[in-house]
Parts: sequence; C-alpha cells; structure tokens
Amino acid sequence: MTISMYKASIPVMIKMLGNLEAILDKAITHTTARKIDEAAFVDARLFPDMFTFARQIRVATDMAKGAGARLAGIEIPKFDDNEKTLGELKARLRRAIDFLKTLTSAQIDGSEERAITLTIGGNTLNFKGLDYLLNWALPNFYFHIATSYNLLRHGGVEIGKMDYIGKVQ
Repeated sequence: MTISMYKASIPVMIKMLGNLEAILDKAITHTTARKIDEAAFVDARLFPDMFTFARQIRVATDMAKGAGARLAGIEIPKFDDNEKTLGELKARLRRAIDFLKTLTSAQIDGSEERAITLTIGGNTLNFKGLDYLLNWALPNFYFHIATSYNLLRHGGVEIGKMDYIGKVQ
C-alpha cells in the first residue's frame, strides 16, 4: 500500500495546527485564571539564542503553508509577523489551517518529483517534492510545534502528551 503526498502532508499539518490551537486555548485560560501577563508566554524562550514562543508559532505556520503551497505549485500566502497576544497567535494558526483546507489531493498528489528550491541564510537548497516533505518540511514543522508545546508546558500550562497528539482516529 502506498500513501499519497496529500495524505502525508495536508491532513497531518491541519491536525497538528488544530491541536496547537486547542493548546493555545488552554494557555489563554491559564493566563486569565492566574492573572499572568500573556507577554510572559508570547516572548518566552528556553535559552537566549532560541526563537520566542511567538516566533515558534510563526515558523510552524510558515512551514505548513509553505509546504502546502510548494507541493501544490502555487504561491505561498503571506502573513504579517506582528502577533503580540496569544489570541493573535491563535488567529494565525486558524488562517494557516484555513489555507491548508483549500488545498486538494489533486493539487498535491504527484508532487513527489516536483523541483523545490529554497534559499535559507544565503544557501540554496534543492529538493524533489518527496524529499522536501519528508526531510525538510515535516521535521521542521514538528520541531516548532513541539517547541511551542514545550514552552507552554514549561510555563505551567496544564497540558500533556495527548494535547500534543490530539484525538486519535
């Protein structure tokens, strides 16, 4: 049995962004109940050279919408990187989910050999679609989702592994 490029990407990213959206609801409840300034979470990082929580969310959504668009061969939607509250970050997650939901299997399936070129820090990376998805897009996406989860967990938000994994179907 084979798995399609669409099934390996779009539904997975929608689910994980949705899980993170639910986790952000718990963070908002946590900050409200404990009268914690949301900036403590928005600007949180585990080490000075790490991206902030807000940037983790931005990169996760950028990875998702970028992967979907590149695999579909369409333009990547642009989002402003100006979120300052947990609610604004949650809205960004929703915009990314809404974009991913517009993509169809007809657009993504068959993209295994599509040439994908990225420029990162002045370096050019060349991929075929399958290698891009499995060795770049998904690992980066999961890294930033997990780091977002870890920052909130470290900050005392009552979340656990099943919040990260979400409903198993």
